This record gives sequence, C-alpha cells and structure tokens, in this order.
Amino acid sequence: MKALALTGTVGPLTAALLSPLLTPPAAAPALDAPPAETGGVLVAARRAAVEGIAFGGCPAAEKLPPPVRCGTLLVPLDYADPDGTRIPLTVSRIEASGPAADRQGALLYNPGGPGASSTYFPMVAELPAWKRIAAAYDLVGYAPRGVGRSAPVSCQDPVDRATGPTPAPTQPSEVFKQERIARAKTYAHGCATRTGKALRHYHSLNNARDLEVLRAALGEQRLTYMGASYGTYFGALYATLFPHRVRRMVLDAPVHPAPRQIWYLNNLDQSRAFERRWADFRTWAAKHDKVYGLGSTAQEVQESYEKVRAELAAEPAGGRVGPGQLHRAMLLTGYHDGYWPLRATALARYLKGDAEPLIAQAAPSEEITEDTGNQAAVYSAVECNDAPWPEDFAVWDRDNTALAAVAPFETWDNVWSNLPCAYWKAPRQKPLDVRTGPGVLPPVLILAAERDAATPYEGALELQRRLAGSALVTERDAGTHGIGGGANACVNGYLERYLLTGAVPAAGVPQAPEMTPVRRASCAPHPEPDPVSLDRRSEVRPPSDLPGRGVTARLVAGPSPSR
Repeated sequence: MKALALTGTVGPLTAALLSPLLTPPAAAPALDAPPAETGGVLVAARRAAVEGIAFGGCPAAEKLPPPVRCGTLLVPLDYADPDGTRIPLTVSRIEASGPAADRQGALLYNPGGPGASSTYFPMVAELPAWKRIAAAYDLVGYAPRGVGRSAPVSCQDPVDRATGPTPAPTQPSEVFKQERIARAKTYAHGCATRTGKALRHYHSLNNARDLEVLRAALGEQRLTYMGASYGTYFGALYATLFPHRVRRMVLDAPVHPAPRQIWYLNNLDQSRAFERRWADFRTWAAKHDKVYGLGSTAQEVQESYEKVRAELAAEPAGGRVGPGQLHRAMLLTGYHDGYWPLRATALARYLKGDAEPLIAQAAPSEEITEDTGNQAAVYSAVECNDAPWPEDFAVWDRDNTALAAVAPFETWDNVWSNLPCAYWKAPRQKPLDVRTGPGVLPPVLILAAERDAATPYEGALELQRRLAGSALVTERDAGTHGIGGGANACVNGYLERYLLTGAVPAAGVPQAPEMTPVRRASCAPHPEPDPVSLDRRSEVRPPSDLPGRGVTARLVAGPSPSR
C-alpha cells in the first residue's frame, strides 16, 4: 500500500499556543513529517507543560505499591488536529531517593513491544544496579498509546483468543497456509472494525511525539530516556525529530533503523538470528548432558526436542500444550539465557514421563481479562501502520520458504505473527530516515549483545553510524535481549556512569566505511547459566520483566524485532 501522510487543520487553540514558542535551533535537521503535525506537537507540549500531571495513588489494575505514584497525561490522538480528540496515557513515577540538590530530573523508560508498558519501571529503584541512578532521578514509566488503559487498541474479542493446543509446522502445507491467511485477514479486519478510524494514529512517529509531550508534562527542559528493543526505534525517531530536546539517551538492544528494514526485512533478519541463538541453547544443553540427558551434541538435543514435538502433536500435554505452545515457550531461550535451565529441565522431565514442568511453563493462561490480546493488537497496529508491507502472500511465501530451509526455528511463526500487515486497510506511514549530523545531538549510549536474536547486532552498528557522536558498548559473545541493568557489571558500569555524568567511551580506531574515529567499548560476556539438576528444578526461577532481567513483556504479542 502506498505510504500516506496524515493531514489536518490548525484550530484557534493551536494558534494561541504556538505564538509564544521558540523556533528550534537551526542545527536541527528537517523534519520528515507534515507541518500540521509538527506544529501540533508544539501545541500539545506547551499545553502539557501548563497542565502537568497530577500524581496520586495507582489504580489497583497496575499492581504498583507505594511509594510509586500514578497519573494521567492527555495527548492528541491526531497531532495534525491537536485541538481535537485527546487520549489518556497512564504514567507512573517514584521520586529520586537522594538529596534534592543532587536530583538530575526524570528518567523515562520504555521496554519495547510494540505493546509493552513500563509502568512497573519505578520498582527498579530497589535493585542494586539501579540504586545510584534512582538516587539521582525520578524513575518514570508509562503505558504508550493503545496499551492497557492508555486508549487501548482491540482487534478481537478476548474470548476468541486461542488457548491451545495448536500446531507449529516448520514446513507448513498449502492447506495450513491458507488457513493462516484467512486468520490474518480476519484479524486485520477486526483491528479496523473494533478500533475504528482511530487505528491509523497508532504508530511509531506518534509514539515519539507522545514522548515529547510527556517530557513537557514532567517539567523537563530536555529528555533523559532509556529504551529497549522497540523502545530504541521510537527513541531514535525522537532523537531525529527533536534533537535539541535530548539530554541523555540510552538505546539498549537496538532495532535496525534503516527505513527499508521497517519492518518486513527486520523480521526476516530476526528469524535468521534466532536460528543461531537456538543453536547456542542446544550447545549449552549438550555440554550439560550429564544433568539433562538430552544429548551430548547440539544435533542430539535437537532430536530430543523433535521427539517432544512429535509426542505433543499426537497427545497434547494436559490437553493444553501442543507443538505451538512448546515452540512459544522455547522461543524465550533466544531472548534470555536465564530460561535455559528451565526449558532444559522441562524437556528432560517430559522425556522421563513427567509433563508437569512443561505444562507449567508452556500452557497458555486460561484467565480472560479486558487486557487479553491487547499487546498483540498494539503490536500489529504499530508495525502494520509504520511502513509498507508486501500485500501478496506469494512474496512472503517465497522469502520465508527459502529462509526456513536454513533457519526453520522461528521463521514461519514470525510470518503468522506479522501476516495481518499484508491485509491492513489503514494508511501506512513513510518510515523516517533516522539520522543526525555531527554536533546536533548530545552523545547517545547504545548497548548491544553480540548474539542478540531479537534485534541482531548489525542494527546496533547501523544505529551508531546514523546518530553522529553516539557510543556503542558491546557485550561480546552473549545474546541476552536487553543488557542494561542486568547481569553484566561491566555493562552496568557504563550505563551508570553515563546516566550520572554523561560520560561515554572515548573515540578510538577509525572504522569503515566512514573511516572516522568512533566511540566503542566492549565487555566480556556474563557467565553462562549454571545447569540445575532435575532434583533442584523447583529452585529455578525465570527472569523478571525488569530492565536487563527478562523479556516476557516483549514477547506477549508474539515474535517481533522489538521484543
């Protein structure tokens, strides 16, 4: 579908609010956005600075204990019409714990998705890796537009969500493909009918604009922001659109930002990278064959996995876990190696006749709430709205059949998660060319794991090339998706030093193709997880959803480049 730009009119309130605003510095690059929307952001930010956010007790649904406080920010649904409909964003905050004289402002965080909320973020204040940061900053989380109670997007009735068991063929038949095409069409139609005309306004450019309004509402002259996974993409959009408003910015596990990559090609690259990370898990399990008994080589571990898949296809575990649920659970091994002992234990116990660990880890929740399916709906809305997608399934079939021949683990599952975009009816955005020139932007800190599967490392290198003066810290030979505040003390040292002082690694050896000195540093990998004997399996705990410690908030919507 041809990319369309949204247009609108400037109302009387817009004119009144625009008059006292300063013109951005001349060094800022031209905005790849309609003038009405550019002006609408200025109007909304000015209004938010006056209105602020009234923080009080958090709604019970947020499950946030004191002293975390919550409030609501109103932003335009359509920035081309800032005087029109406004939608609420749920915001959470915990104030800096240190002396008032040492306070550096507010630190905003987004964990990715699209479709994930960071309202839990203030709770990291109690974690050792965040203590000094929490002393200097108010920690602020929020639910982006469409998420949770922030004008939620809906694509299907929650009761229609499949609860399993489901198949997950790595070589789908034509009959299976046609069934999934029909589902994708139904889902895309559901998004259009259930969300209505507002659907076109849920996209990454508006997420970046919302961030600018949130900055103003918090009373911050410039933004201090940390984004992970998909949060790096609209963080980079923000840096391109509003470079004069950036104070400090951490982009952790970056999405490849090139316009041509958004989002179809990024998904192909992700499927390819997951194959490598799946091999990492199998190699680790084989190394600990005496503990798990899954095989002494990566190939033998694969054969054990295929045996479990075949048995679940014939008889789902507990009547709820089939190959689809197994595959969904095993995908987490590609996001965080903290899941490796859990998943190896579940496979090993199943093959010994005990299906309970696998059921506990893989069975879908039977609870249906108003939030059921929301993250998947936001994921589809944002990625389908963001850019053109192939609209002929023959293109998807050709590309992914070839890819699945060498990378079968995630390829077709990724197709089914994104296929509604082939039948999307809302206007597409034109992806912004993320890029800033020398001296336009303060140094940005980029964090990346060398073997990240969800956002392959090449994206971090490309992002550094596009954000002049940025610094890249790499965790070598590791693959955790999102490393800031996690298990690597070296990475955390760079993160803390940057947020507290603004310091980044010094420029070093010139790098091709530009052959200009770049700021880079590397850290040795964090230790591989210890194997856990089957007798100690109850002691194993999955990673949490806090920054650097987990990924489940990014995986709820299904595999994507931003989880």
